[in-house]
Amino acid sequence: MSAEELEKYETEQELTLYREYRDVVKIFKYVVETDRRFYLCNSVDVKARSESGEVFFEVTISDAWVWDMYRPARFAKNVKVLTFKDVNVEELATSDIEPPKD
Repeated sequence: MSAEELEKYETEQELTLYREYRDVVKIFKYVVETDRRFYLCNSVDVKARSESGEVFFEVTISDAWVWDMYRPARFAKNVKVLTFKDVNVEELATSDIEPPKD
């Protein structure tokens, strides 16, 4: 596979992922962003933990959709993330989740 073919494939995968996101975003309540992934979900709990003077976050997510074009299945019933990096959680308002019209 040439570099051009690989780039075309990745572009097509990203477009497919965006279209899927656009179709499912309206069924979720929260957006969760970690250093490694972006999630849509209906339940999220973030707890700050400390061990040996280091602070980390334990994020528990339920009923989730994962933004990752390399995953064969993007829906997950339960997700647990441990991270030393920032975690951003936003509650979606109805006006926030209206996708653009084609």
